Amino acid sequence: MGDVTRILNAIEDGDAHAASELLPAVYDELRRLAEQRMAQESPGQTLQATALVHEAYLRIVGPAGDSDWNSRAHFFGAAAEAMRRILIERARSKQRLKRGGDRRREELVPENLTLEEVPEEVLALDEALVRFARSEPLKARLVELRYFGGLGQAEAARLLEIPKATADRYWAFARSWLFDALKDR
Repeated sequence: MGDVTRILNAIEDGDAHAASELLPAVYDELRRLAEQRMAQESPGQTLQATALVHEAYLRIVGPAGDSDWNSRAHFFGAAAEAMRRILIERARSKQRLKRGGDRRREELVPENLTLEEVPEEVLALDEALVRFARSEPLKARLVELRYFGGLGQAEAARLLEIPKATADRYWAFARSWLFDALKDR
């Protein structure tokens, strides 16, 4: 009987000390198995073999994991299955629209992020916002967070520590005030 099989049998018999011996005994083989799996993955994979080993180990040995292995082969089969499921879950999550769907990464060039010239509308809005802030600072801050910060209404309300309904009213008032201020430009 091999060392790993002996440890697995001891774990099954309830030996708490045996569980701490398992990872060092199987780590190198699990790492090789993970590297083989990762070599089959497409380039650009962000998951590393070490992380795959650790996650798979936690799944098969952790609190909800199966600890009733018949042999070393059974254990490594369970580890391979766990790794496969982890990789499939990651691939599926990357394809979801929420995660970008079919979008591809593009190189970010910092020089392209700046505007050569600030559009006139933005300057006019800034001037109107400065005037608005003198009489309505909280409402002006809401506009700033929404328009320039790109936050949604609920996020801006939470940041300003006001109820969303109040933010809705402030937003309606601010839009009306700014519309009147900018219409003559």
